[in-house]
Amino acid sequence: MSFSNFGFIPPIGKAISRINYSTPTPIQEQCIPVVLSGKDVLASAQTGTGKTAAFCLPLLNLVEKKPKHKHKRNISPDVLILSPTRELATQIEQELKRFSHFMDTNIVSVVGGVSYKLQNKLLKSNVNFLVATPGRLMDLVKQRKINLKHIDALVIDEADRMLDMGFIPDIKKIFESTSQDQQVLMFTATLNKQIEKIAQQFLKDPQRIAVEQENKSNKNIQQIAYPVADYNQKKLVLVDVLNEADLNQAIIFTATKREADRLSDELYLMNHRSKTLHGDMSQRERTRTINRFKNNEIQILVATDVAARGIDVDDITHVINFDLPRQVEDYIHRIGRTGRAERKGKAISLVIDKEKFMLQKIEKYANIKIEVIKSTHSTSDLSLVYKKKESGFKKKRRSSGSRKKNDKFTSSSKRKKHGFKADVKAKSRRRPVKKNIKPLATAS
Repeated sequence: MSFSNFGFIPPIGKAISRINYSTPTPIQEQCIPVVLSGKDVLASAQTGTGKTAAFCLPLLNLVEKKPKHKHKRNISPDVLILSPTRELATQIEQELKRFSHFMDTNIVSVVGGVSYKLQNKLLKSNVNFLVATPGRLMDLVKQRKINLKHIDALVIDEADRMLDMGFIPDIKKIFESTSQDQQVLMFTATLNKQIEKIAQQFLKDPQRIAVEQENKSNKNIQQIAYPVADYNQKKLVLVDVLNEADLNQAIIFTATKREADRLSDELYLMNHRSKTLHGDMSQRERTRTINRFKNNEIQILVATDVAARGIDVDDITHVINFDLPRQVEDYIHRIGRTGRAERKGKAISLVIDKEKFMLQKIEKYANIKIEVIKSTHSTSDLSLVYKKKESGFKKKRRSSGSRKKNDKFTSSSKRKKHGFKADVKAKSRRRPVKKNIKPLATAS
């Protein structure tokens, strides 16, 4: 089957040829005809299966065929697409723009972390596609900056992630702001009782589509687990992995934002080009970090699950689970960042004893066997690794001449380390502390 079988209008067919799409993926083959028919859809499909095109292409076709609205303020968009994260919303917006390259389609995204003033300005024009995160959209609806009463289609992408992040109450309020007779498409990685219950509230007699997840057993991804004794041994194995010759770019996943910051700082001290990506960063910082990663200015991205959703970089060779995820589905999403475009990739998990049950659960769910390799390191090796790496880093910093050799106690953090009172400060950063200041305790 080819895309020509769907009967898309010429501008869409031209765009498909331009981006070298040839054969539809299973989710596209099953979903596109149903969306074109106007029916509601409940589809189970993972990231990386082509689901974005499965709803974007037919909806673009439907919107282009309908009569155009005159430009007026506060008009409803034709299509509303809800996304759990800013990054995923941005990715969907970019895909829509690629598919509508030869069309006069107005695509706007409204997400947190971006100026309200700018978004309000964009919403004053006739919007065809509005891609939004639930929180920011709710704010704009409350401010009466946007009217949802006349939308023709509503897409709820990654419904399971929406559930995990607590967005379902917001989505219900958004749904109540619509006419409630529009076409509704819901996509989810997992189909459980909770998702079924949510679907019953929004969908009317939906066509159910389930696609076997190809990336569960992606043959291009070598999956390895290293059993480790503790946190320190995790870092030792991580150092070895990052020194592998075939590593081009890597994403390291941590359980918390704090852990991501700490680990990224430690890698930076070892002269790695690393940067964090998590929800506490501003939208501007996150966008800049992702762009730098795409341009290979950053080699290692230390990220949390939510922040990394929507990252689409073909050159990622390694995905490293510094902490195993709490949900099996998140493991599938994580490793899906590598092994793309027929390239080879590695998914490496550093597993402490209490995480072994999760590893077994992942193997069962994904129907795979993860290779287990024992580490030869002991935790006592860690100090040697860090001492060697940090000494080189400190020498490099000192050679700049920015601080005199006898100035080592002039910063409050360093005086604390050496046992001095925190509130005693030198009169000048260029002069050492007076000799009569006595330490509270001997340095350990």
